[in-house]
Amino acid sequence: MELESKLIDFFTKNNICSQKDIQKAQEIQKKIDAKIGTVLLNSGIIHEQEYILALSEVLHIPLYAKIKDEIELIDVNDLELVDIDSILFEQFNIYPFFIDNDNLYVALDSKLNYAGLIELEKLSKKSIKFFLATSEELNDLKNLFSQREQSQDISYDNEDIEKLKELASEAPVIKMINNHFAEAVKRKSSDIHYESDKEQMRVRLRIDGTLQTIDKIPQNMKQATIARLKLLSKMNISENRLPQDGRISLKIQKQDIDIRVSSVPTAFGESFVLRLLGKQSISYSLESLEFFPDQIQMLDSIVSSQNGIFLTTGPTGSGKTTTLYSLLNKLNNDEVKIISVEDPVEYKLQGINQIQVKSQIGFTFATALRSILRQDPDIIMVGEIRDEETARISIQSALTGHMVLSTLHTNSALGAITRLIDMGIEYFLLKSSIKGLMAQRLARKLCDNCKKPLLLNDNQYNDLNVKQLLERYQFVELNPHQKVGCKECNYTGFKGRIPIAEIIPFTDKIQTIMQSDKNFNDLSQLGYRTLYEDAMLKFLIGSISLEEALKVKS
Repeated sequence: MELESKLIDFFTKNNICSQKDIQKAQEIQKKIDAKIGTVLLNSGIIHEQEYILALSEVLHIPLYAKIKDEIELIDVNDLELVDIDSILFEQFNIYPFFIDNDNLYVALDSKLNYAGLIELEKLSKKSIKFFLATSEELNDLKNLFSQREQSQDISYDNEDIEKLKELASEAPVIKMINNHFAEAVKRKSSDIHYESDKEQMRVRLRIDGTLQTIDKIPQNMKQATIARLKLLSKMNISENRLPQDGRISLKIQKQDIDIRVSSVPTAFGESFVLRLLGKQSISYSLESLEFFPDQIQMLDSIVSSQNGIFLTTGPTGSGKTTTLYSLLNKLNNDEVKIISVEDPVEYKLQGINQIQVKSQIGFTFATALRSILRQDPDIIMVGEIRDEETARISIQSALTGHMVLSTLHTNSALGAITRLIDMGIEYFLLKSSIKGLMAQRLARKLCDNCKKPLLLNDNQYNDLNVKQLLERYQFVELNPHQKVGCKECNYTGFKGRIPIAEIIPFTDKIQTIMQSDKNFNDLSQLGYRTLYEDAMLKFLIGSISLEEALKVKS
């Protein structure tokens, strides 16, 4: 607790965060087991650099950033001098960057893996000096190890390649991989992971956002599996030193499936991630996605405008594109022309002109946008605003009579404004063009087949502000449930995911507040529902568990 007090004192004295921010973080701490710095960091209240600096000052640990420019980083070949298996460095997430006669200099992150340091000290013939580094700096150091492993890769001649093709065509390998594909489709998995370990290859499916192991391929079949995946995805079967991308199209259980394949070299061989995409057209609706009626009404009002821009925000995999698809389905009719620019086109939308970005040949979002404006569209969907050029063209399109829908990577709805300003977009353009903002997350839905009612005790009822929520949102009927687990949900207690959202029409009131305080982010003050409140409502009606709702707050 002494460390926490010192950190809080450092944050407040240096105006990194306010006392109010600290109180919010401490409230979250009561519900989850986490350090105050981690809570502040994960909540977006402080930046990683600020947390690293605070730890450095409080614990008197030097910063890697202050020394890295003054030394010559360790050469890949010099790693032999460390005399420690490189796998241990990866396991502890602690990486060496310099060696002198007596010392080994290593970098570690804000998690402060002291146990790992102690283990390395036992093995090292040199004294260990450690420094704090950001995740980006650690990643750069980690690349030294991947370069080392790549340099040790095997090269193949023509005879070897033919043998690999033969291995890939053997019946047991074909049957095994086909079974993996069938299981992935059956369990509605979004990705299949083939991960090379020292003695085997692990196969995992991402289902409802979490990974589940379904198979372990023995060492003697690993090479054949890698060859089979490369052959199917039309990769270079002899290249094992560089990452590759490929594609597989096939029919599984009477469904046409398009699979995007990515391979990367790792310490124990290549690993693959296969993203499963359905070729069939989809017809999602906001109702089927389980948005609340008041949210649907608000979204309808925003996107029914003749012009303007609607932005939905959130991390990768939070369902932003699916929500936009649902809005496009709602807007799609014979009287309007809709064009989308996507990277990639994940699902086919009937009656909508979908364009695939190809950045490798210079066909970027910005290039595509300029072209489609000459195609007389009424509604434009931009898969993602990644840079100032795309942002500026999107906003200009909105100002010249088009309705534009797009996504941004920010943590909150109002954070989209700050992000666009940081990109270089003038505030008066945002004020004139933006019609609405939305932030979204996905929560695992309780399995309807096995979930059971949950009786809230008095402490939970008060701590979760249930009374206030029910009074404010009278369409909610109190019916909380908890997970159980059954065969239908593979004994996880969850089946499927539903969106958690905060939606804000960009009204004059909000514009005035944002103009005076660009970092304003208190939705409750404006009378709008926050992500956490929406998650709690989903919990109170029995759609998600309390644990899933609390994840949104943390």
